[in-house]
Amino acid sequence: MGPTASGKTAAALQIAQHIPSEIISVDSALVYREMDIGTAKPNAAELGSVPHHLIDIIDPSESYSVAQFLDDTQSLVKDIQSRGKLPLLVGGTMMYFKALLDGLDDLPPADPALRAELDAEAARIGVPGQHARLATLDPITAARLKPNDSQRIQRALEIITLTGQAMSTLLAQQTRPARPFEMLSIALEPSDRAALHQRIATRFDTMLEQGFLDEVRALRQRGDLHPNLPSIRCVGYRQAWDYLDGNCSMEEMRELGIIATRQLAKRQLTWLRSIPERIVIDCLQPDATQQVLQLVLQNSQATE
Repeated sequence: MGPTASGKTAAALQIAQHIPSEIISVDSALVYREMDIGTAKPNAAELGSVPHHLIDIIDPSESYSVAQFLDDTQSLVKDIQSRGKLPLLVGGTMMYFKALLDGLDDLPPADPALRAELDAEAARIGVPGQHARLATLDPITAARLKPNDSQRIQRALEIITLTGQAMSTLLAQQTRPARPFEMLSIALEPSDRAALHQRIATRFDTMLEQGFLDEVRALRQRGDLHPNLPSIRCVGYRQAWDYLDGNCSMEEMRELGIIATRQLAKRQLTWLRSIPERIVIDCLQPDATQQVLQLVLQNSQATE
């Protein structure tokens, strides 16, 4: 596990060179076909060096849920283990990792009609107004949400309307399910946030040099994609889409893309801190990849 640009792919490939393994991608962006450069998808040589799963499995016009990921991964782990190999779960989508570690929240599914009503309310009183309403109904949930976090605020209001209970109450009542398999959780985290930010900027510039804008142009030319799709809301893609719409300059797009990626890394690190059992390795150390390998080798020997 780790934030963007922390070296997760290199560590996984190193492990696979020493232990028969197959990699399961834990990344909500890598599932999309035709989105390679902006997602930092492993290249052809990397994909060919070890079997990879949950990469290029859906079209950008489609969506992929946490529940689907959980079902697919649990099945893949069993299959990989049956072949006598080590399943390596590699990525930065922390919501997926939390689902594997803690199970899914047993909350009601989205209600399209109610969502439309909440969207209309947001247009009328604003998202901060909805946050204020949530604060009177579920102060615990409201306290952990930013006043402009429209998606999570509306989800909390939706749950109250559908169940008559606060989300915080429902979550407190849930029990943690037994995991179907043991997990060794290793997190690549930076000791210096500024150094990670520099890595992020360098990687974004490299993506631009590799033809990222041409990739987004090709997606736009399909004619069936739009900025509200989960695929196009991926970090980098929405900024490039705005640029190609003429809403910002090239330099502004670059700056906004880097800022959005930094914000993603911050959210990823916040999620990681909520996983107490993780083993932290400083991703900025020159031997970080070797440290990860040694941990996995030691664990593998201990469980044999």
